[in-house]
Amino acid sequence: MRFDLSPLYRSTVGFDRLFQMLDGAADNQGQSYPPYNIERLGDNEYRITMAVAGFSEADLGIEVKESALTVTGKQPEDAKRNYLHQGIAGRAFERRFQLADHVEVSGAKLEHGLLHIELKRVIPESKKPRRIEIGAGAEPQSITAKAA
Repeated sequence: MRFDLSPLYRSTVGFDRLFQMLDGAADNQGQSYPPYNIERLGDNEYRITMAVAGFSEADLGIEVKESALTVTGKQPEDAKRNYLHQGIAGRAFERRFQLADHVEVSGAKLEHGLLHIELKRVIPESKKPRRIEIGAGAEPQSITAKAA
């Protein structure tokens, strides 16, 4: 099911990224290849695991642009093989993941036909909660923030 978001585009300002995410989620509904898992490893650590049997490191690509992670796979054509039955999927794919603010890809590895992509949320000091000291007296004191 697809929603028409055009009325919202006409009456809002600054929500373009949110609407693009909603459009992208609707586009990915029918996409099931390759299968993948998303794990939470800790408070700020995640892992995406994709089943990419038959693909080598040279056949796979991982790209992060703005807040989108794109994983692509394409195997070279092998004209020498004559399959009687081909049940192992080796078709080209492109899978996109929308990353939350401050989530970065910290590494990737391919082992036993599984591609593991490690993600970490790195919150800048300016965005972390701060404790503000309350001063006593008639004059307000200058504010010096201390880490919570």
